[in-house]
Amino acid sequence: MAYSTPQPDLSPWRRSFPALQEELDGRPLVYFDNPGGTQVPQQVIDRVVDYYQRANANVHGPFLTSRRTDHVIADAHAGMADLLGGAPEEIVFGQNMTTLTFAVSRSIGRELQPGDEIVVTVLDHDANVAPWRMLAEDRGLILRTVDIHPEDCTLNWDDFTAKVNQRTRLVAVGWASNAVGTINDLRCVREITQRVGAWMYLDAVQGVPHLPCDVRELGCDFLVCSAYKFFGPHMGILWARADLLERLTPYKVRPASEAIPWRWETGTQNHEAQAGLLGTLDYLCSIGAAQGAAGGRRQLLLAAMEAIAAYERGLAAYLIERLREIPGLRIYGISDPARLAERVPTVACTLDGVPTPELGLALGKAGINTWTGHYYAISLVERLGLLEQGGMLRIGLAHYNTVEEIDRLLDELQRIARSARL
Repeated sequence: MAYSTPQPDLSPWRRSFPALQEELDGRPLVYFDNPGGTQVPQQVIDRVVDYYQRANANVHGPFLTSRRTDHVIADAHAGMADLLGGAPEEIVFGQNMTTLTFAVSRSIGRELQPGDEIVVTVLDHDANVAPWRMLAEDRGLILRTVDIHPEDCTLNWDDFTAKVNQRTRLVAVGWASNAVGTINDLRCVREITQRVGAWMYLDAVQGVPHLPCDVRELGCDFLVCSAYKFFGPHMGILWARADLLERLTPYKVRPASEAIPWRWETGTQNHEAQAGLLGTLDYLCSIGAAQGAAGGRRQLLLAAMEAIAAYERGLAAYLIERLREIPGLRIYGISDPARLAERVPTVACTLDGVPTPELGLALGKAGINTWTGHYYAISLVERLGLLEQGGMLRIGLAHYNTVEEIDRLLDELQRIARSARL
């Protein structure tokens, strides 16, 4: 089957990623493990090295290297605000999305009373379920869980509407599924939550790497994401409305600033990671500039993410179309070509006759990186009845992947499928 490279063609940007030169048995590694963590462009590496060489100090000191660190931190907050569409004082950095969510849930819990309700979903990563479950246990709250339609792994909106009521104080939901790629209709979520005055806590870990983001348009009250899922260092980011960051009580030491966002950034932060994040933004801005975007960093980042989304939709269309040709292979989630705008390019599947862990191991030996199991979306995998057989194979595309790499994967899957039928 002839297939042209999706447009805009972003494959030339592969040269920015040194890791893509890594080989196994004389062939380049194929990185389809991206939902668990992407590779980083050279700009990230350069920024981290430069920080260690020229600015490695703690903050607010009366000397050069400390002032340089202060500048890095301020620019990282402003840059992340540009990516998400918020304000610098609404950006909080932390260890990762999970740790940030546990911390914020504890502060939110101070505002809740026994009998108040929190709503989570079957579709979500457990990092946006377990903190609320534990908070409910600690505070005597009621936790309600929204079901899915198993046939396409989308939220059941009738069940969603039924689970949200006048006692609901917070709805925790994902922008996109880390397991099956479903993009949730956040307009529906916003309408349902605003009807009862509940807060929306949005896990955007799998949305930010693939979609343009504007927190005001999304209508959330809190948004969390992880830089290492969008070509950056291992760190987490929280955006929250400024009035909520000022209203809620952070758990911090007494000398820490009461100003936002600093009251939420407890202890010494990972300064070198924030420097590396600026390298990620440099890289994305270069993609935006190549699309002809003009204006400030926000405009360049939006143009970059629009180009990435368009390119990845083309890759996903090809991958799903070809996967459906493999006998015995089942895709979980949206596979209708007319609905690809409702998913990110993360595809989960199983293959008849082949235990999922063995499938991932065989691909790994062929130099193709994928994940198997439940990837912490344990409620979803349980709901699909796949936990005991080892979960699903997850193929996660990014904009540095190519049609040729997909063909390598397909060849290996076809070979494995043939062997299973013998």
